[in-house]
Amino acid sequence: MQTITKTVATGVGSYRWTICSLVFFATTINYLDRAVISLLKSNLETEFRWTETDYSNIVIAFQLSYALGMLGVGRLIDKLGTKLGYALSITLWSVAAIGHALVKSTFGFVIARSALGITEAGNFPAAIKTVAEWFPKKERALATGIFNSGTNIGAIIAPLTVPFIAAQWGWQWAFILTGIIGFIWLVAWFFIYEVPAKHAKLSRTEFDYIHSDVDTTTDTENAGKPVSWVKLLGFRQTWAFALGKFLTDPVWWFYLFWLPAFLKAEYGVEGTAMALPVALVYTLSTFGSIGGGWLPLKFIRGGMPVFKARKTSMLIYAFCALPVLFSQYLGSFNMWLAVFIIGFAASAHQAWSANIFTTVSDMFPKKAIGSVTGIGGMFGGLGGMLIAKLAGLLFDHYKALGTIEIGYYIMFLVCGSAYLLAWLVMHVLAPRMKQVEL
Repeated sequence: MQTITKTVATGVGSYRWTICSLVFFATTINYLDRAVISLLKSNLETEFRWTETDYSNIVIAFQLSYALGMLGVGRLIDKLGTKLGYALSITLWSVAAIGHALVKSTFGFVIARSALGITEAGNFPAAIKTVAEWFPKKERALATGIFNSGTNIGAIIAPLTVPFIAAQWGWQWAFILTGIIGFIWLVAWFFIYEVPAKHAKLSRTEFDYIHSDVDTTTDTENAGKPVSWVKLLGFRQTWAFALGKFLTDPVWWFYLFWLPAFLKAEYGVEGTAMALPVALVYTLSTFGSIGGGWLPLKFIRGGMPVFKARKTSMLIYAFCALPVLFSQYLGSFNMWLAVFIIGFAASAHQAWSANIFTTVSDMFPKKAIGSVTGIGGMFGGLGGMLIAKLAGLLFDHYKALGTIEIGYYIMFLVCGSAYLLAWLVMHVLAPRMKQVEL
């Protein structure tokens, strides 16, 4: 991360990139903790005799609690501020992650995943609010892309560690060891983080650069003044973000929770052999996450208005998601071709994600960012629940017929087309992404 921050620094100080690094590591831990269960699916299926529907119900439990948590935690972070809100969230989700090791039944996993979902919901509202506090608008997509690449790094670390931990010490230790990492991050967070207006190590030059756009409201001025959900839901901009998340977040959920199952079902890959193909998918995703933030910045520096740069980039990424439709066909020649195409599609998602998150700070003042991000996250979680239920039913149905590959083809069709539909919906609702007045 230090290499990245030196590269993107603009000559007006780089403390903001240090803060971005902290958010990157928190997001890495967030995704590491949630990815563990997908890599232990085979172990847990054997021990608890799960069907595909059982597994999808456990995934849905996480997504439902994540969605409900998003709605409440975004507002809470707007009220508490990023420093305390972020710390509280990662403390609780680390406890929930470790708690999986104590589970003795399928229902116990439903409870454990629900607890993890509620507490992990705090990451993105806090992260987006942190970026809005520490970066001018022209840099926010790049900063978001960098911290959002932590989702890929977490998903890369998981297959490279979890199967080996489970093989050596048992599946319980995979949850325990990954969960402990969050407490290490807390020490750095409390030592380094403060809002720009209060930060003793921030230069005046960098402070002025951070606040060089129109929205110069500080976190201190707005703490304790969250805007009501009812008022926010009255804006088309809120619905543009929420529906965009509803349509595209489920794709990432599907890749995260079903990619290992896909590799096992179609290519017989499981256990430690799964480490490299899963890691490759998320390694490719990292390029999309960072590149997704770089492209609109290039457009803006070329004179393009912010809203047009954002929407043009998102349209390009929407088209880049379409080749996943051909992953199984190419995989019939060689598994690694399927892995590469899915990785390319996952990269397109991360590029899209870096920009759709940034539309919140484009369209809303800082005092509402946590709440709006939470609303969008809730809709994304609801969409994730629907795709999890659909996947479970499809896979059980086609597995019984001996043609599970048809179920995966249908799911890849849904995943590949979701972004163009989402782009169109957002364009209709917020054609110029005009900032609301609160």
